[in-house]
Amino acid sequence: MSSNNAKIEAVIVAAGLSRRVGKWKPALPFGEKTVIESAISPFLAVCERIIVVGGYKFDQLKSILGRYDRVELVYNPNFESEMFVSVKVGVAHVHADRFFFTPGDYPLITVATLKKMLESNSKIVIPSYKGRKGHPVLIKAELVSELMREPDDSSLKKFLTRYQVEIIEVDDEGIRLDIDTWDDYLKLLERLKSRG
Repeated sequence: MSSNNAKIEAVIVAAGLSRRVGKWKPALPFGEKTVIESAISPFLAVCERIIVVGGYKFDQLKSILGRYDRVELVYNPNFESEMFVSVKVGVAHVHADRFFFTPGDYPLITVATLKKMLESNSKIVIPSYKGRKGHPVLIKAELVSELMREPDDSSLKKFLTRYQVEIIEVDDEGIRLDIDTWDDYLKLLERLKSRG
C-alpha cells in the first residue's frame, strides 16, 4: 500500500492492565471512537494489515476491533510481564517488507506522518517533533529475526540503539502524546476537540 509497492504492516500493543490510568485505556471514548480505534485509524490508510496484541480484557478488545477486516488480533498470555514480550508476540506475525510499531495509547498520530516516514528507505525510521523522538517506529522486516532473539526483559528502545536510525522531523505532536495517566487522557481529549 505504500508508494514503492512494498508491503507495509503495523504492530500495535494493547495488552496491559492500564493501572496508572485507573480505567482500561483501549475502550475509553475518544471522539466518536475508542482510544484503540483512534490509535489504529491512521495505519488503516497505509497498511495492508494491522496486528494488535491483546491480553487483559482480550474478549472486549475483540468486540471493539472485530469489525475491522484488516486488523488481526493476537493474544499474549504473559500480558502482565514486560511490554517487550507483547512486542515480540506481535512482530512474530509480521509478513510484510516493513512494519510500524506503536503502543496502543497514541490516538493522535496523523496519516501524513506515516506517509512521510514511508518515503525513507532506511532500516529504522523514527519521527521527531520539535527535536523530540516519538512513535511510531518504522522497521524493515530484515531485522525481525534479530529482534525475536532479544531477551524478553529487554526493550524495543534498547534493541534499536544497536542500529543506525534515521530521524525524520514531522509536524505532528501526536507522535509524543500517549496516555499514561487520567490527566493525560483528559489533555488529549482537549487536543482532539481543538483539532475539530
